[in-house]
Amino acid sequence: MTDVALVELTVNGERHDLVIPPRRTLADVLRHDLGLTGTHVGCEHGICGACTVLVDGAPARACLIFAVQVENSAIRTVESLSGPDGELSDLQSCFAEHHGLQCGFCTPGFLMLAEGHLAESPDATREEIREVVASNLCRCTGYQTIVDAVEDCAGRRRAALRARLDGVSA
Repeated sequence: MTDVALVELTVNGERHDLVIPPRRTLADVLRHDLGLTGTHVGCEHGICGACTVLVDGAPARACLIFAVQVENSAIRTVESLSGPDGELSDLQSCFAEHHGLQCGFCTPGFLMLAEGHLAESPDATREEIREVVASNLCRCTGYQTIVDAVEDCAGRRRAALRARLDGVSA
């Protein structure tokens, strides 16, 4: 007899009730059970970062987490970044403008890593961004364009916040 678990996951704001093996990884549930194929599986050892998603706002390697472990958590995948009509988020636009992707395999992991880091550290310096993105692997870009994209997005978000605050105080 095969053991199964009834799991309730909240992914990209949507609730899903699943019957899965208890040792099924979050990456496999996202890709195979929910059809969210933006989360890529590379090394399956937590080293490459291609499977990075946000769990309760923090970057996490979906290949290292069993889905049952995140039952009461808010999970965000790269699919959550784009708007309802498919328009790119500010971060995705910065990646495109700065050519922060080439083959694209690692890009979803970098996007989610950056999204989580910028939410936690909106005033991130270039050096801090460089250190954070070094935790994911990319064979194509040389990282410079990824750092440029994240730094530009951080600056745009800070400027937009300042403009909103200036508008409120006026």
